[in-house]
Amino acid sequence: MNAEIRMIHLPVDNQAMMQQIAVLLVDSFRDNYPEAWPDLQSALEEVRASLLPGRLSRVAVNDRGMVLGWAGGIRQYDGNVWELHPLMVHPQYRYRGIGKALVADLKEQVRQRGALTLWVGTDDEMGMTTLSGVDLYGDVLGHIAHIRNLKGHPYAFYQKVGFVIVGVMPDANGPGKPDIYMAMPVG
Repeated sequence: MNAEIRMIHLPVDNQAMMQQIAVLLVDSFRDNYPEAWPDLQSALEEVRASLLPGRLSRVAVNDRGMVLGWAGGIRQYDGNVWELHPLMVHPQYRYRGIGKALVADLKEQVRQRGALTLWVGTDDEMGMTTLSGVDLYGDVLGHIAHIRNLKGHPYAFYQKVGFVIVGVMPDANGPGKPDIYMAMPVG
C-alpha cells in the first residue's frame, strides 16, 4: 500500500466525502450484489447510518482527500463482537492492499473498544461458490469443509486477511443463496 494513503473516521459534516462513498458503494456492489444498494439514495442512507452510535465508519483516502475505500463496523453482543459491514475499495485501486489495510484498521479500532471478535457475512447470491445452488441442510459442515471459489467470491479475500468460515445460513437470500459467516479474533 502506498504511504500517502491514510485511514480516517468519516467526518460527520463532509457531504462531498459521503457522496463519493455512496457512488462507490453502488458501483462496487452493482455486478455481484445488485440489490444491496441499487441506487444513490439507498447508498447515502447506509453511509449516514454508519455515523450512528455503536457504529464505526473508516475511510481510506489519498493525500488529495479522494476516497479509495471504506469500511463500516457495527457493535454487537455488548461490544464483544463487531460486524464488518460494508467493505469496498475503489475499482481503480483494488489489489494494492487497501482492503487489507481497511480490515486491519477496523480490527484495531474495535480492539481499542474492547472487542474480542470481528465478523463478516459474505453472501453468495450469484453462484460464486460451491455453497450456492445446493441444499446445504443435509451436510452443512461437509459443504463448508469442501467449499470452492468458482467465480472470485470475496470469501477468499477474507481468508487471506485472517477470517475463517464459522458457519453458513442456507437460503438466506432465497433458495440456494447462502450467507457465509466468517470471523477472526481481535486480540
